[in-house]
Amino acid sequence: MKNFLTFLILVLFSNFIFAQDAKQSLPDIVLKDLKGKAVNIKSFSKDGKIVIVNFWATWCTPCKKELNNINEMYEDWKSKYNVVLVAVSIDNARNVMKVKPYVDGQAWSYEILLDVNSDLMRAMNVQNPPHTFLVDQNGNIVYAHNGYLEGDEFELEEKLKELTLKK
Repeated sequence: MKNFLTFLILVLFSNFIFAQDAKQSLPDIVLKDLKGKAVNIKSFSKDGKIVIVNFWATWCTPCKKELNNINEMYEDWKSKYNVVLVAVSIDNARNVMKVKPYVDGQAWSYEILLDVNSDLMRAMNVQNPPHTFLVDQNGNIVYAHNGYLEGDEFELEEKLKELTLKK
């Protein structure tokens, strides 16, 4: 029994070590934007910019609060950190018609994509919104955050600063 436990611990530890080295990137999935144009999510990580991918929904109050608070800082972030934010709506077929009017009313300048069938949501293992991912200049996912509390956007900005300094 002792040998079995030792073996199990070694296997789990080695899996943990190797999992830390594996770099995740955005999946190769095509979604539609608000104009109906097909956009591959992976394409955002190919031009050397930092990419923020935020999963949200029109029915999610914390999601809307987060994106509105980030919107106040976004123009500054774009110039300081060379960042693009992709807001991925997970509204289903019944609610997707609410997305464009809501976004237009907020005057967000984000890239908005529609994940009506939850393909990207499943591929990135998102359980519920809001869920934010940060992708570095090399296309690697370096940070993920689930949920939103007032002020989380400042933590995200700290991560942006760190990535900009590493470059």
